[in-house]
Amino acid sequence: MNKLRAIWLLLTFTIGLYATEFQPVYGSHGMVVTEDPYATEVGLEILKKGGNAIDAAVAVGFTLAVAFPTAGNIGGGGFMVIREHDGKVKTLDYRETAPAQATENCYLDANGQVIENASILGYKAAGVPGTVAGLEAAHKKYGKLPWKTLLAPAIKLAEEGIILSRHKTKSLNSHLDDFLKFPSTKKIFTKNGAPFEPFDRLKQPELAQTLRRIAKQGSRDFYHGETARLIARDMERNNGWITLKDLKKYQPVWRAPVHFTYRGYDLYSMPLPSSGGIVMAEILNTLEAFDLSAFKANSSDAMHLWIEAERQAYADRAVFMGDPAFVDVPVEKLISKSYAAFIRGQIDMFHARKSEDVAANEAWMKESFETTHFSIVDQWGNAVSNTYTLNSGYGSKAVVEGAGFLLNNEMDDFSIKPGVPNQYGLVGSYANKVEPGKRMLSSMTPTIVSHNDSLFMVVGAPGGSRIITAVTQVISAVIDHRYNMRTAIEKPRFHHQWKPDVVFLEEPGFTDDTIYRLQAKGHHIRYVKGLASVQGILLKNGLMQGWSDPRRAGVAKGY
Repeated sequence: MNKLRAIWLLLTFTIGLYATEFQPVYGSHGMVVTEDPYATEVGLEILKKGGNAIDAAVAVGFTLAVAFPTAGNIGGGGFMVIREHDGKVKTLDYRETAPAQATENCYLDANGQVIENASILGYKAAGVPGTVAGLEAAHKKYGKLPWKTLLAPAIKLAEEGIILSRHKTKSLNSHLDDFLKFPSTKKIFTKNGAPFEPFDRLKQPELAQTLRRIAKQGSRDFYHGETARLIARDMERNNGWITLKDLKKYQPVWRAPVHFTYRGYDLYSMPLPSSGGIVMAEILNTLEAFDLSAFKANSSDAMHLWIEAERQAYADRAVFMGDPAFVDVPVEKLISKSYAAFIRGQIDMFHARKSEDVAANEAWMKESFETTHFSIVDQWGNAVSNTYTLNSGYGSKAVVEGAGFLLNNEMDDFSIKPGVPNQYGLVGSYANKVEPGKRMLSSMTPTIVSHNDSLFMVVGAPGGSRIITAVTQVISAVIDHRYNMRTAIEKPRFHHQWKPDVVFLEEPGFTDDTIYRLQAKGHHIRYVKGLASVQGILLKNGLMQGWSDPRRAGVAKGY
């Protein structure tokens, strides 16, 4: 009898575990989803104190600069989509800009060849940072709590230090050789020149001082004050290009979102210089005429349709897109339903198109996977979807001497030499060539979805060019297949970006039969370990569902 009871209890426990295996985190008053536990906790505390989603976003942004230095930053830039509780949506572009000294051929030698690592490592790789100006602009327009209150957690964390998880330790140590090239970086992000051990404490006293100045003076310190002088001085000492004049000229830009509909849902995403919203609109508009719910998710036929839509959208990205202040882009045509109908007419259900036959002339410019995203919803229904970055992991690897923060290497997101492969074997577009004051093209895709005038989803991801397809597939999984937030995010993903002419499949995740059928249609397969890292919130049945992609070590918390 006791044995039977034990078996029954075990079965009950096992069934219970199975039933809740794919459940997201729930909340009724607020939800914060980030890639870092410190940042998620800070954001949630701000909401509990009566702050709104924008307040929490500012606090999270500064906290990530301390706790998640691979991508969190004050020396980089990004994009924010904000939805007010009344349904108004705005986007904030705080992307970095090219310094005045940067020119089309600035990374080429006398023979016109690309100078190895010049746009990737060190001071010349850095664009003028936009993060501090961007977070301040969002707070000034929408914030509720005092600015100083929002920076206080980051300051405390920088002073007291973060405990390095195994993941963070491995991440830091993997860049040890580059960190040792810069004395200012070596003293912070190495252990006296040696690797860190798991659970070491990483303190950042210089960054704490910088954040304290920003808390007191706002962005004026960063662009006009002591921090600006430290940046300019370090640039001059190390043959960098950013000057005080560049810093003083920097301004974030409020822009109208890319807005389109998909099966009765309204989607709002970033406009140029982020390509994310336009490419996502083109993909979903193309797929809208197909009943995806009738296909099994990730079946070969469904994937074939997706791949062909992605192929064309990424080809268009390559040819047309760049900073709208410098390039005329036919946005309305690209996101129109009529253009999507034209694309559908090119799709053969039985055969893959060859990318070389798709009308386009230049290939996309590669972005690093080391971006970070956070999604936040507050008790009033305000929402923030924010993606920002240093570009590569730890950016240029150069820390500003005396200021304690890493500079980005976003200049590598320009086409360093249009028409010629970059370090990743990819060629770039003339629309995205280097020009003084220009914003480099991006794939960041922070997105907000509404339905019947109510907030429905807040979503985004890091992951370079793979951001767009990851976010788009998650949105479709929720709308077309009625998945909850967790299941939609954890579903295996695939990616095609026009060139190289390859379908990237997450491994494991796809059946042998599916792969065989895709290959039979003419698709070329390549396996990868992970495609982006989606951070999402879904509002359904009066509750918020939050989930942080297990492809990285993030956390979702609600209350």
